[in-house]
Amino acid sequence: MQFKSVDEILDFAIGKEQEAQDLYNSLANQAANSAMKSVFKEFAAEEGMHKKKLEAVKSGKKLASSEKKILDLKIGDYLVDVEVKPDLSYQEALILAMKAEKNAYKMYHNLAQAADDPGIKQLLLELAQEEAKHKLRFEIEYDDNILLEN
Repeated sequence: MQFKSVDEILDFAIGKEQEAQDLYNSLANQAANSAMKSVFKEFAAEEGMHKKKLEAVKSGKKLASSEKKILDLKIGDYLVDVEVKPDLSYQEALILAMKAEKNAYKMYHNLAQAADDPGIKQLLLELAQEEAKHKLRFEIEYDDNILLEN
């Protein structure tokens, strides 16, 4: 995908954050496990915060940067893809979430490469790290509750 401006990059990212927020709200509504319902609602809220951060930058606000590298357990990298359906199991929901976060990480990393503005590039790389943090959290949950059971 070719972007003609920083605004196009930001609009694309804002749309993807809305999609992620919608996905996590949907998973929260389907979750039978109250703890997982809470986790998905929390992630929906975090994706909403990412969207607000992108919208703030689009409107001209400067953001403070942070540089943290996030550990990747790579559990989600080796699992079969799962489709969104009404009766997802806990395991399937975690796999779906891990894959979504991995894709979000890649998206932000690629968008950062397309950005000419150093501030926008830094923001996109920071959001990539946020998505990596989300993936790690789902991988830990999967490791603790799915892999240990099998």
